Amino acid sequence: MNNVGVSELLNQKHILSKLSFGATSAELKQVAKTGIEAYIQSQLEPQSINESSRLENYLSQLDLINRNPIELNQKATALRKKLQNSQLSSEQQQEIQQDSRKLAIEMVNQAEDAHLLRAIYSNRQLQEVMVDFWFNHFNVYAQKDAVKFWLYEYENQIRAHALGSFYDLLLATAKHPAMLMYLDNQMNTAPDSPAGKKHNRGLNENYARELMELHTLGVDGGYSQDDVITLARIFTGWSTDRSGKKGEQQGFFFFASRHDRQNKVFLGQQISASGIEEGEVALKILANHPATAHHISYELAQYFVADLPPESLVNHLAKIFLDSQGNIQLVMDALIHSQEFNDPQYFGQKFKTPYQYLISLVRWGEIQQPNLKRLRGMLFQLSMPTYGCIAPDGYSNAQSVWLNPQAMLQRTGLATAIANGVLNKNSLVEIQQLEQNLGVVSQRTKQVIEQTPVKLRTALMMGSPEAMYR
Repeated sequence: MNNVGVSELLNQKHILSKLSFGATSAELKQVAKTGIEAYIQSQLEPQSINESSRLENYLSQLDLINRNPIELNQKATALRKKLQNSQLSSEQQQEIQQDSRKLAIEMVNQAEDAHLLRAIYSNRQLQEVMVDFWFNHFNVYAQKDAVKFWLYEYENQIRAHALGSFYDLLLATAKHPAMLMYLDNQMNTAPDSPAGKKHNRGLNENYARELMELHTLGVDGGYSQDDVITLARIFTGWSTDRSGKKGEQQGFFFFASRHDRQNKVFLGQQISASGIEEGEVALKILANHPATAHHISYELAQYFVADLPPESLVNHLAKIFLDSQGNIQLVMDALIHSQEFNDPQYFGQKFKTPYQYLISLVRWGEIQQPNLKRLRGMLFQLSMPTYGCIAPDGYSNAQSVWLNPQAMLQRTGLATAIANGVLNKNSLVEIQQLEQNLGVVSQRTKQVIEQTPVKLRTALMMGSPEAMYR
């Protein structure tokens, strides 16, 4: 690495900071051996990378996330039913309530721990970065209904398609119980359908509206309120089967008795009455729409390049998105090799979200077996608890949301705590290791650190601009 020019080091640092959550010594050795382009191509093909055995071992120790979510939900339901027994003593009621709370809390905690472990230890770093991007794009909230029991499985569906086909990703989220519960489509029923008449139910437009506004076309995507209503009609009957007796293994079920059986016109296109297939046709229309190509391209450029991304890059990516029918891998390949992405004016211009920041400190410092409970607490303290965004637009990655005096004070305090071993007192961060993994730092940062007492240098480096931006 010492023989590599400064400009090339800067470029490598830039790429590693965007395609991973922070370079480790192992990744730097790999890049030194194979070159940065080989690293890029391997990251674009996550299945070609052997996953970390350490990660797989850690994940295997999380018992709840490896169980069927339907089974877990049924267990929670059984506990609630027990409470309806009027013969229970107050002590028995309290015990059942504690068991119920413990199950719900532990389920979310394990899903969060798995999420953090993958970000820290996965060899497929770009895939995990894309999971961060897509989860916020297709956000669900852990505390809505029974979403918590499907969180881990939902994220795994996103992970499976994170660099694949946008249509496949869109369909996977549309059919997933977590999304159906979160945006209330599980209740979406045609008023004139047999189930609608019997149970006095009606349309629920929540999912249809967010599907167009957030997931595909964008707020300025050229759709009307009539399109929202039509799309809601198309998705009537897309629901969940929590019994595990009727639906797909993950819990999706199409209730034909709730579906609007009329022909429809959506975004100017005729959709014949055909049951569940109508939704699949509508998703294809949305996935292949020019407005969707522009919306997704803008969000990717914003996440990876700048809060206000150059229009030239957005248009370039949108064309590739359309030409490839939403091939995310090709779009990302084009983004990484674009002139704009590799323009030094955009190096280190993205202020990290609290999640990106904390994970990068753990990876740069190569902290072994960090205390995940404390890491979760830090994210809560920085107003970014995992799976804790209530609004459907997910957590923002814009600097204006996260950069303020109070947040900087909190980050500085947490950086000091991490440097002092709060995540693992037996795995203290070495300043030399941090400097090596962080890469090229400014002359100003070097001067400030050199003028600082040795015992404070690690914390100062963790709170430097080079650590805060990517």
